[in-house]
This record gives sequence, C-alpha cells and structure tokens, in this order.
Amino acid sequence: MATSSNNQPRFGHGGGINARAAPLPTHQQPYTTPGFGPSSKNAQTREAERLDAQRRAREQKAAAETDAQTALESLSEEQREEIQEAFNLFDLDKDGYIDYHELKVAMKALGFDEPKQEILGILQTNGVQAAGQASGSKQKQPVGNYQSPPRWLLPFQSFQVIMAQRIVSRNPQDEINRAFDLFDGDGKGNITLQDLERVAKELGEGLQHEELQAMIDEFDMNGDGAISREEFINICLG
Repeated sequence: MATSSNNQPRFGHGGGINARAAPLPTHQQPYTTPGFGPSSKNAQTREAERLDAQRRAREQKAAAETDAQTALESLSEEQREEIQEAFNLFDLDKDGYIDYHELKVAMKALGFDEPKQEILGILQTNGVQAAGQASGSKQKQPVGNYQSPPRWLLPFQSFQVIMAQRIVSRNPQDEINRAFDLFDGDGKGNITLQDLERVAKELGEGLQHEELQAMIDEFDMNGDGAISREEFINICLG
C-alpha cells in the first residue's frame, strides 16, 4: 500500500534536522555566574585602588607625625624658646594664630627668608581659614560687593613643627652665617669691636671694652682689626 507523501519527513528549509532549534524554556537556560562581568571587575578594581590609596595615606600621615615628633625632640631648649618667642612676637592679637605677613617675618627672624609662594604653600597645607575666627585685627570686612579671597592662619603647634623640621635639617654652616650676620648688622663683611659692643649691650652682657678687644685680637688672623666671615666660621667650627 502506498504511503502518502504528506507523511514523509521534511528535510527542507524550516523543518527537520535543519530546522533552527526553538528557544529553551527559562528554567532550562544555561547558568551564568552572576557578578563576574566586566562592570563587576571594574568595580572591584576601583575598590582595590580606593583601599590602597587609604592605606598609603595612613602610612604617609604616620610617617609625617613621626618626623614631626623626631624634629621636636631634636630641638635644644634654646631653640624651643626661640621658636616660641618668634611666634609670640608676631602674634599681635595673641589669639594663637599668625597670618601670611606675620608668618613671613617670624620665619625670617628665625633665619628662613622664604619667597611668597613658599609661605602660601605652608599656610594652605598646615593652616586654617580665617572664617569663623574671633573678631580681631586679623578680620577684614568686605568692601561693597567685593569678596576677598580666603585668608589662612597658622596655629602655634603647626608653626612649631615646621620650624623644628627646618632647624634640624639646616646646614650647620647656615647657622654660623646667620650668627655672623647678627653681629655684622650693616653687612660690611666683618665684625668690628663696635659690633661686639653693640651685641653685648643688646644681650645684656657686662663685658668690658678690654675683654671685647682681646676677643678681636685673638681671632683676627690677618691683623686688620676685625673678624672676617671666614675667620668667624673657623672659630665656630674649631
């Protein structure tokens, strides 16, 4: 008996083994592990970078605090008093803060004549903004519609640490040159008997004329009646 052609399997387009497979039901879809796509990897990378940045910031802060403490401990009692006196002298309204101009002259008094950008950098890194401070000579009222830029103030604790770090890292010869310049007030290049008398008077030392002259005679190697910078350095370095 002949079989109807309608019952024969179809191998053409759209059916049979060449037919495109129908989508699987949802519960039979291939399993994909969630949370491990490109966006997840980027998030993990950002988180790792954030944690690393926090760790480095903590290490830097700890190192800075250690350096500051070491510098403070390295100061002599005389150097501590010099820092305190310089701050007190230029903290005109005695509020425990100094501004740009006061910081500049206080640092210069301690032997550090820094340019404007260096002073501003110190204030912006270690200071606080003047807004909210108690009213006083450091407060300025805006004129008209003009709003002045933020003013920075440096507290004593920061000033003390900054000066301590600079003092302990200073070349000893710089300290000697600074001392020479204090004696050679008019910058003529040597220390005369009159210079010694002036400094002795300022310091309240009761040295007699003959004693000061003996000091000049002892260290005046070229016999010009004064002590040159080179001779002064040799005296200090022994």
